[in-house]
Amino acid sequence: MPNLFLLLGVLLLVLLRPVYTMPAPFEKFVMFPMAVVPNLWGVWNTLFVAMTLKRWIPMGAWGAFLPLIILAGGLGLAYALDNPVFGIKDALFVLPVAVPAYYLIWKYAVRFFNRVVGLD
Repeated sequence: MPNLFLLLGVLLLVLLRPVYTMPAPFEKFVMFPMAVVPNLWGVWNTLFVAMTLKRWIPMGAWGAFLPLIILAGGLGLAYALDNPVFGIKDALFVLPVAVPAYYLIWKYAVRFFNRVVGLD
């Protein structure tokens, strides 16, 4: 599921790149979500299923923890590349939207797809 949204984001980036001037290292920050986020979703889901965490933690709550990890990784990457395009203030601004969104996505979409493939 995240691959679809990232594919659309990269398509928009390619189409709008000639129109809008973007910071030079912008492509470096696109590679983080393209490489890490889909794999992290899979690992996060595998941990939930393999560790039988559904007895103790609802799936939506489990998914709501994931933006914390993603934002921390993005902040770490931004400072490691010595070009913080977004900082802690930006992450704190995104967090109140990301956590409920991930909660709902994991509660309904990921649970649905897990049932489709027989993991739930």
